Amino acid sequence: MRNATSTNLAKPKPPALKANIPTADDAALFRDAVGDARTLPDSGRLPPPPPYVKPIPRQRLSGDPPAHDLLTDHVTDNLESDPLIFQRPGLSQQVIRRLRRGHWVVKDELDLHGLTREQARAQLVAFLDECRQRDSRCVRIIHGKGLSSRNNEPVLKQLVKSWLMQREDVLAFVQAPLAEGGSGAVIALLKREK
Repeated sequence: MRNATSTNLAKPKPPALKANIPTADDAALFRDAVGDARTLPDSGRLPPPPPYVKPIPRQRLSGDPPAHDLLTDHVTDNLESDPLIFQRPGLSQQVIRRLRRGHWVVKDELDLHGLTREQARAQLVAFLDECRQRDSRCVRIIHGKGLSSRNNEPVLKQLVKSWLMQREDVLAFVQAPLAEGGSGAVIALLKREK
């Protein structure tokens, strides 16, 4: 009895490849094949554009400071007195109304409870970058009401407002409805990824 592992089955070798150098016979065959073919007249059409290639994140590759280091913590007095609402110049007031009424479905959520200022900033930047890559336009950011902070003041609330205003990809934001976090959260509308 033969052992199946001891038999050597010879594998067929692939045919040797010839160099792609046309010969006189190849040229004659080609001329016979095309025969009386003629060049088509120019239609005037343009070729389709090349496919969109995502840009290379040169800032991350170059070793420059990450984007969260570019967001400042400076909160001005008028930020604290304004309601939790923001829209980029040029956007209609209807965007704010639609955002308040839940016109856009919230696709992603970030909870910043219990984080330090630096942790919250880094988490927010990473979250917004991920949302932009996934093309999530409407997001909820929970910053908390500050009930366990010193003097019961919402520290992250004002910082999140300031940070969101500094981001070019944030078109608008409003305070979340009561059922979705109320004064402890914001609903933000992000630019559409091209």
